Amino acid sequence: MERVARPTSVGESGPSVSFEQLAHFEGPPDEFLDHLLAGQCSLADAERGAILRINPDGAVQPLAVHPRLPRSATTAVWLAMAAESARRLISSDAGTSVLPLREGESDNPNALQRHLLTLPIRSTSAVRGAAAFVIAIDPRAPASELPARRERLELSMQLLSLYEMRLTLDARETDLRHMKVALEVSAAVNAHDRFVSAAMALCNEVASRWHGQRVGLGFLKGRYVVLRAMSHTERFDRRMQLIQDLEAAMEESLDQDVEVLHPPDASAGYVSRATGNFSQRHGPVAVVSVPIRGPSLIGASAGEDSAEPRAVLTIDRPIDDPFDAAQIRTLRLACDLCATRLVDLYQRDRWFGARAAASARRGLATLIGPTHTWAKLLSLLGFAAILFLAFARGHYRAEGSFVIEPTRRQIVSAPFDGYLESVHVKIGDPVQADVTVLADFETAELRLQLASARAEATAERKRAALARRQGKEAEAQIADADAARIDAQIDLLEHTIGQAAIRSATSGVVVVGDLERRLGAPFKTGDLLFEVTSLEDLRAEIAVPEDQISDVRVAQTGQLATASFPGDFLPFVVEHINPVAEVLQDQNVFKVRVRLDESRPWLRPGMAGTGKIDVDRRSYLWIWTRRFVNWVRMKLWI
Repeated sequence: MERVARPTSVGESGPSVSFEQLAHFEGPPDEFLDHLLAGQCSLADAERGAILRINPDGAVQPLAVHPRLPRSATTAVWLAMAAESARRLISSDAGTSVLPLREGESDNPNALQRHLLTLPIRSTSAVRGAAAFVIAIDPRAPASELPARRERLELSMQLLSLYEMRLTLDARETDLRHMKVALEVSAAVNAHDRFVSAAMALCNEVASRWHGQRVGLGFLKGRYVVLRAMSHTERFDRRMQLIQDLEAAMEESLDQDVEVLHPPDASAGYVSRATGNFSQRHGPVAVVSVPIRGPSLIGASAGEDSAEPRAVLTIDRPIDDPFDAAQIRTLRLACDLCATRLVDLYQRDRWFGARAAASARRGLATLIGPTHTWAKLLSLLGFAAILFLAFARGHYRAEGSFVIEPTRRQIVSAPFDGYLESVHVKIGDPVQADVTVLADFETAELRLQLASARAEATAERKRAALARRQGKEAEAQIADADAARIDAQIDLLEHTIGQAAIRSATSGVVVVGDLERRLGAPFKTGDLLFEVTSLEDLRAEIAVPEDQISDVRVAQTGQLATASFPGDFLPFVVEHINPVAEVLQDQNVFKVRVRLDESRPWLRPGMAGTGKIDVDRRSYLWIWTRRFVNWVRMKLWI
């Protein structure tokens, strides 16, 4: 028959705490674990048990062992096996592990069989611990004996989760209570618009809630802390020994930027000599000083804390009622919530001279302090750049686009109405004046007209001679006149035929006249055939914007840079300014004709680029802001 132990209470040597009491247990964790482990061992009739914690480095630490091991005892074999089983549970994330435990061989078939049960203790994410139990099973017991005990242990482990949940809720409730107290203190301070009343409200509120005999608030002034308010006291004399000792205790806390407590903790890492003197001379009392941090006077770099200790709040109360850690945390939270308001009121309520001096000090501290190095360096460079732009002088130039054009241009046109017979030159070919034949016009029809005219002239001369032989002088004179008229026509035809061979009156290069595709085409007198330009005598026309034309004068010099050779600058001299503006690309410009002082073999008419005319030397700031200033003056009419 199955033997089940169901005690109502458990303990190491006897009943002490029941499971129902464990469900509402409010004691410390180590005591809870001892009671829980003892209860589980009694519930499952286990001989031994342990609760193990797995540290982040993989080491196994026993939190509770039942029954307790002597201090000088070595680690038991079963406990070592439990630690190894706990490590396997973490690596495999498995359930309860059951291992046979052999502590010695026995020939008795009725000897108890011991088993090591390892139960995982899980968190929300993974296994964080284990509970191990040694259970002895009678071989004559039913097969369900071990699973039944295992089930009891697994169910009872839920008490641990319940206890942890209750601790978490208690901690949150405690934090909420502390937050409520801190917010109420902050609300009492924020209800006032003047520093003195706000400081008195803080001291009185803290004295009431923390049961303080005296609560003082001191602010840093220069290198010392000066008491500004004291609870339940409107006026006080700083020459009093109490006030001087209190300010010394405040300075001690502010210099270390840490809460100073008296009586100090055994592990305290701060100096509390002045606080101890205050406690002995005016008590003995328990004292705590809390620094109040406000915005830094100098500021801070990116990523650094911008607050520094600006004031100190000191509380004292009877020595038999010392401050605990929870009270100090709440007091620190209240001070942090009130810090910004108090510091702001303290600065605003000072007289104008003090505020101006503080502002100047902050500005100078920011300027010469060790923080914001890059910002200061950039500001210094910017200031130096502004000085350079304002006082350094550079070349002010009027600039605009230009086009190269020849000084002389020969237009070769059609000499008479006719048809183009042949072309002897192309664009770019050199031409010699009155020598090179550019093209030929057809002259067949003109030559026929010339032959006919010569025949008519001969006939008229014969008619005049016949009339004279016959004594007809009048008819002879008429015939002579007709012959003269026909001779004039012959001269005209001969001259026209002579002009059929097209030549240029000036030497140069053909720049216009691609007529090979127009052979045989008719032309009228004056139609453009060729354009011949000299490449040795070139000039340029610069289109200067109207806002700079007033600075341009004849005889000024400058340079041209063509788009084809931008690194080769051509010097020039201004020789003429067109007095009438022209519209170029939706902008009013004035054409300025310049004479080139130098030429280049590659320079050709029609090349374009940018030309700059040297006006004078002016400040860089004026040069770079000229257009913007003119635009503002036009818009504002100034």
